[in-house]
Amino acid sequence: MNIIEYENYRENKIHTGVEFPYNTYLCSIPLDFTAVPTHWHDECEIIYIKKGNGTITVDFHEYNVTSPAIFIITPGRMHSIYQHEEDMMEYETILFHPDIFYGKHRESITESFITPIIKGQSHIPEIMLPSMEGYDRVAAAIDACDEICSTMPNGYQLFVKGKLFDLMYSLHTLSKKRSSKATNRKQLDKIKPVLKFIEENYQQDICVADAANLCGFSEPHFMRFFKDLMGSSFVTYLNDYRLTMASRLLLMSEDDILNISSSVGFQNLSHFNRAFKKKYNMPPSQYRRSHNGGR
Repeated sequence: MNIIEYENYRENKIHTGVEFPYNTYLCSIPLDFTAVPTHWHDECEIIYIKKGNGTITVDFHEYNVTSPAIFIITPGRMHSIYQHEEDMMEYETILFHPDIFYGKHRESITESFITPIIKGQSHIPEIMLPSMEGYDRVAAAIDACDEICSTMPNGYQLFVKGKLFDLMYSLHTLSKKRSSKATNRKQLDKIKPVLKFIEENYQQDICVADAANLCGFSEPHFMRFFKDLMGSSFVTYLNDYRLTMASRLLLMSEDDILNISSSVGFQNLSHFNRAFKKKYNMPPSQYRRSHNGGR
């Protein structure tokens, strides 16, 4: 189970199909899950917070947000979603691939105005709030797409694509040329393959040397680098990631706890139970019952 599968598991999601790379999902924290770990992907993602409060990070910059709010995550940017204290948050995730803007031949208009946004060459607002310029137009474009995708009439793809171009125009009018000092891009580019490696291999036996090799660092250098950037040791982060995935499996499957433990990379059930209880303040069996109405 990768991050997108983890976040977007619900049955009441809107699927537009692989032939039209635009999908919308409704999520709730903590009813569906307490966190979506740090990850990145090649799609554009919009996180549209509809109700409540939560914590969003973008390239390790943390935002504690209150609805309504919109986050624009361009491809390759690392992001995560967490429960804020005891608060609840309902939000919509919109995912679409940049290919939706490009035809067989890349037009000068898209290359001039859209490509700089997609590739991060233009700085656009990471978060948009109702008090900010451009919010109403961006929110209206998303709402219009949601409305037509609820029925998907013949040709709805044309409408959605038009609204996405409208959204990109709004972002273009707000964009500025990105300063080379805006982020420590070298550090972010070093850590991205490590996070992707964890996402794709957390079920397997992973050691520090595997991750260090991805960065071209010695193990001691890598361990210092990882902790400075991520705020925890590599092993702690990996185990926490596994526990987060286990919490989702406890709710979305009927697998027994031993199978879930091994499927997320824990080789010892006792170790898994202790670690899970430390993170969630209850054993796995109680966590499953408490989130499934006591069943």
